[in-house]
Amino acid sequence: MKSDKNPNLDDEDYISRSEIKRQMEALKHLGKRVTELRPDQQDKIPMDSVLRAAMAETRRITSNGALKRHMQYIGKLMRHADVEAIQAALDQFDTASQAHNQKFHALEQWRDRLILPGEAGNEAVEAFISEYPSTDIQQLRQLIRNTRKEIEKQQPPTQFRKLFRFLRETTDTDISDQQD
Repeated sequence: MKSDKNPNLDDEDYISRSEIKRQMEALKHLGKRVTELRPDQQDKIPMDSVLRAAMAETRRITSNGALKRHMQYIGKLMRHADVEAIQAALDQFDTASQAHNQKFHALEQWRDRLILPGEAGNEAVEAFISEYPSTDIQQLRQLIRNTRKEIEKQQPPTQFRKLFRFLRETTDTDISDQQD
């Protein structure tokens, strides 16, 4: 169907103004989600220096009108950003996302393998160290020993949680080092 009013309607690449507005609103919403992250989490989001500075500036703004204008500006900057990479990094922090759940389960599996007694546990330690070379080996072995003792004595899982936290911090640090 060819329109006499708008010759672009028969063009395959035509995007309506409404669709463009929806896309811009989605970018603005994505930018808002990034601004709601903690500063250490924002550092792990891949974005250019101008966008990073605008995200940091958001923390200082208290006026609703100014905040609304600033979010418009962030949406405008997001047009030139790698949205897929930002979304993927954001999913790592979103507890409802599948990527976050997979990462969490992988860490649980590492922890369970590391506290195995005997040779199986030692092999898991060596595998973890080879996969994450920035690991503090001495601290890892100490946490594993303490966790094994805690399980043996049937104590509350304090060391168990500390080991998990250490694994999460180590993998996060190693992944951010690889991105740089």
